[in-house]
Amino acid sequence: MPAKNSLKFYLENSYYHIYNRGAGKSKIFKDKQDYQVFLDKLQKYLDPKSQYSFDKKINLSAYCLMPNHFHFFVFQKTKDGMEAFMRSLGTSYAMYFNKKYERSGTLFQGRYKAAIVETEPYFLHLSRYIHLNPAELVNNWREYPYSSYKNYIGQKEDNWLTPDPILTLFKKGKGGDSYNRAISYQEFVEGFTGDSKDQLDDLAID
Repeated sequence: MPAKNSLKFYLENSYYHIYNRGAGKSKIFKDKQDYQVFLDKLQKYLDPKSQYSFDKKINLSAYCLMPNHFHFFVFQKTKDGMEAFMRSLGTSYAMYFNKKYERSGTLFQGRYKAAIVETEPYFLHLSRYIHLNPAELVNNWREYPYSSYKNYIGQKEDNWLTPDPILTLFKKGKGGDSYNRAISYQEFVEGFTGDSKDQLDDLAID
């Protein structure tokens, strides 16, 4: 029997939560270089200026990289978008990791998981859940360098990330500029006192 969210009929023009972890829950990022290599590969496969870009097939709206797993919030434009993107990303990173650590075999715990995001509450809670993930790991999670949170609060900008679909749902301040939307989102995330996982059901990592 397939694992939860491992096999789906993927739809075009739909949002998905993609996640996976290391085989046997082992680490897939062991040092800063590993995180940076993975981020560089994200840019390679998502930057519209890259010859390897999948930007015509998917958009990445949010992400978080943790020592033994990762989360992506993606918009799939074509039916094969996620499949092609994840295959290239996973294969490329696994080759790097295995060579560096002189290992062989599977790096990830099977096929990546993907759950469709069908309602606005899930849409909002998922981005917050992803950005709050590092709170389980570090006290100063707001400064965590391996998530898209800083892109949402106006401290960082990457042309391969598309946070606007989420940020535009927040109330606009005077003038309606992106800065005020970011402040509203920051309050939404940092003011939360519950557990976002409880509100996500099968969209949370199993």
